Amino acid sequence: MREIDAAEITKAVAELCVKANLQLPCGMRECIEQAREREESELCKSVLGDIIDNMDCAKELSVPICQDTGMAVVFAEIGQDVHIINGSFEDAVNKGVAEGYVEGRLRLSIVRDPLDRVNTNDNTPAIIHTRIVDGESIKLTVAPKGFGSENMSRLKMFTPSASREDIIRFVVETVSAAGSNPCPPIVVGVGLGSDFEGVALLAKKALCRDLRVRHSEEFYAKLENDMLNEINKLGIGSQGFGGTQTALYVNIEKAPTHIAGLPCAVNIGCHVTRHAETIL
Repeated sequence: MREIDAAEITKAVAELCVKANLQLPCGMRECIEQAREREESELCKSVLGDIIDNMDCAKELSVPICQDTGMAVVFAEIGQDVHIINGSFEDAVNKGVAEGYVEGRLRLSIVRDPLDRVNTNDNTPAIIHTRIVDGESIKLTVAPKGFGSENMSRLKMFTPSASREDIIRFVVETVSAAGSNPCPPIVVGVGLGSDFEGVALLAKKALCRDLRVRHSEEFYAKLENDMLNEINKLGIGSQGFGGTQTALYVNIEKAPTHIAGLPCAVNIGCHVTRHAETIL
């Protein structure tokens, strides 16, 4: 049994909140540069160049890449041989989010109630997803989620009769309906299977997969590519100015489901799809 002090969790979460908002995941800048090279519209080439310049300026000035520093989504894989001392896990996470956002001077965007709309003034509470796994460590992933893209996400409970083409059509229609709202070029996370709430979580997790890694199963890797190709035929382009590079990549995560269902969720991320992780 390994003991981990709650203060260590707080410190790690605070650092990850700041890091995720100031530094894009490895490879994202290169991915946008490659999209600029492929782009056929001169206007969108220019827009992509501005996006790259913005990233460089943010790095130089140590300021957030996007003004919407998001709702803090925290994924935690907790080893079953870990004992957290001197505090509870969720309190430690929320304290870390508060410290990271307030002391890191990140925008505070969370309201205490969906209808009375009073700001909590520290960006808490976080959305926390925990899994108990083997081992004696804790893996933390912080994924700040802006709502320009979150608001454009959709979920549909297909029946098992739905075809591969039906799934692709739903994903493409979701992106088409979103238009310029999620600040394209976008990242598309697709969840397939599980149940109503589980499929949404799969789509969110898909956004956190390394952009350089295609699905491990050839069938789904090809489906990711086919979805990407169809999305990029829409002509939305960077920031909605028209063009051939509407999406940078599509990630699919899947899970077993009921014999009577085929849930599908689409979680859209903007070109600032952020996440940072560490292991305690």
